[in-house]
Amino acid sequence: MNPLLENSSSLPKYGDIAAEHIEKAVESMVVAMEQGFSKIENDSTPPSWENLIEEINKLEDWYSRVWSPVSHLHAVKNEAALREAYQNALPKIVALGLKLSQSKLVFKKLEQLRSSSEWNIFDQGQKRSVEQRLLSAKLSGIGLEGKNKDRFNEIVTELSSLSTTFSNNVLDSTKEFKLVLRSSEECEGLSDSIKEMLAHSYFNSHPDLAKPKDVSEGPWLVSLDGPVYIAFMQNSTRRELREKIYRAFITRASMGEKDNTAIMQKILKLRHEKAKILGFANYAEVSLATKMAQSTDEVFSLLETLRKASLEPAKRELAEIEDFARENGHKGHLCHWDVPFWAKRLEEKKYSFTDEMIQPYFSIGKVLTGLFELSEKIFGIKVKCATEEASTWHQDVGFYKIFDESGEHIASFFLDPYSRPETKRGGAWMDDVVGKRVTKGERRIPVAHLVCNFTPPVGDKPSLLTFNEVETMFHEFGHGLQHMLTKIGYSDVSGISGVEWDAVELPSQFMENWCYHQETLLGMAKHYKTGETLPLDLYRKIHDARTYRAGMLSLRQLTFGLIDMLLHSSEQADVKAIEVEVAKKTAVLPVLPEDRSLCSFSHIFSGGYAAGYYSYKWAEVLSADAFEAFEEVGLENQEAVSKVGRKFKDTVLSLGGSLHPGEVFKLFRGRDPSPKALLRHSGLS
Repeated sequence: MNPLLENSSSLPKYGDIAAEHIEKAVESMVVAMEQGFSKIENDSTPPSWENLIEEINKLEDWYSRVWSPVSHLHAVKNEAALREAYQNALPKIVALGLKLSQSKLVFKKLEQLRSSSEWNIFDQGQKRSVEQRLLSAKLSGIGLEGKNKDRFNEIVTELSSLSTTFSNNVLDSTKEFKLVLRSSEECEGLSDSIKEMLAHSYFNSHPDLAKPKDVSEGPWLVSLDGPVYIAFMQNSTRRELREKIYRAFITRASMGEKDNTAIMQKILKLRHEKAKILGFANYAEVSLATKMAQSTDEVFSLLETLRKASLEPAKRELAEIEDFARENGHKGHLCHWDVPFWAKRLEEKKYSFTDEMIQPYFSIGKVLTGLFELSEKIFGIKVKCATEEASTWHQDVGFYKIFDESGEHIASFFLDPYSRPETKRGGAWMDDVVGKRVTKGERRIPVAHLVCNFTPPVGDKPSLLTFNEVETMFHEFGHGLQHMLTKIGYSDVSGISGVEWDAVELPSQFMENWCYHQETLLGMAKHYKTGETLPLDLYRKIHDARTYRAGMLSLRQLTFGLIDMLLHSSEQADVKAIEVEVAKKTAVLPVLPEDRSLCSFSHIFSGGYAAGYYSYKWAEVLSADAFEAFEEVGLENQEAVSKVGRKFKDTVLSLGGSLHPGEVFKLFRGRDPSPKALLRHSGLS
């Protein structure tokens, strides 16, 4: 039995899927898809919702049932055999996608459906489904003929391969770097919990060695994995080691066989060529065709407004850090590997707390309980663990069910919380297993993946999250809520499907605000040993520290957004020249000439953010404005907050892509969004 070919509406059997299943499953799926699609193309009956859209949706389900689990495993269980099978199958997947998206017969049927009498009785969700399919077809080259079409298809195929290689190079170069510390002197400044994490990391990477009961004596392994890198850079007093780690981090995937430099340049060149073939001036215009922002000018205008508000505060922040460092013995100018260390020391002095003090209060179990209780209060849902009901890809993965106020099971999700740098992609994300669909013969509930990279439990100690990781958990759950609480039953515009990319971060960033809400935070911040609640004065310090370095952190995101947009709106993008140009406007500390960070900028070269990284800031405006609606009624007024929460659920979380996000926002707020709330929350106004 091939678990990828089971014709079932049940959950993927992740635990049973092996590399050898992939080729057979993909071949079978491609044949079935082509046959089914041919039947739709040659159907002589007038096109209708049922015989066109719903039939296409059924075929796409077959595709997703086979390929989505494979794609997911490629991100979370990237072992050699699976990677090879994935890469071998990818050209067939790309070819299938092109064949389906460039069907002139189906495109003509979509146009006929839009001009038919049935169109007048369609609701807005159905109309958006058809219109977005028409737009997608145009962006997929439906109007191309002859050499242009052949070249376009070559580009799409090559881009898919290049993006996969880019991602693999980042993963491989990240896990390739290993710095082993063997003396306590090399660990100066690291807390006991950080040292314990590094010691377990060492023994986990040496399975042939017996792990001692007490790992406090090391050795300790420092990697470029996110939690480890940040902890080391912020706390190690060994400046020469911080420099070594920093230089390794900014040069990932930029040397030898894993060098992404040429790949990055080729991706940009091919995207620009693709845009020209489609009739656009540049790839940024292609990207914005499916965004809430209407033009590059509109994007640059927002980024410039935020840059002006952030620059002077950022300069003052850096000067304050420099003064503090000198007062405490630092000689000379601060280098890039000094700023995280001294910024952390200054934060500890200003707000009188350390990560070491607050981390014991944020065990992952308590954080999840607090998150689920908040969701019940403001959205009226219940979350229950049901891991035994699902097949997972790793023993640490959990499975959960969501129930509405009537007790009906309305959604589910997998949660993969911990870092596995050897085989799992870094960062955090949400993607869908299946979306919601309601037809005459079927009612399917949505299921999501929520993936993070937190520090795993160590011995008897549970996974203890930093406050930033608490925010990450709330962020990803916000994405999941939009996918899972949708009331739209049309596959194309249900949940996150069909939502313009620059609006899709609204729910996730909105949820982060609740991490600073006193009742929510104190409700989940319980010491993992004693059960005691986080002291009120510590909560106030965390709250006050929210705006610490707001200018510098804002500029960092604006830098990425500007570089991305300039790279994709330039005729011939000189990557380094654009990076230098942006740095002149946004960097308060000059970028090192050897900095090759863009070689690991997966968001835009192997993710979905090409000419769209600005979306984080665009959506921050939306999310801060949305949270202000709760502040206006009083965050301690539970009845009023619950009422606003239900309205947020019934608009932002429920309507998915069935309406333009600008219209959805107006339904919730009654007006267009404003950046004022974001600047106020950040302390920049």
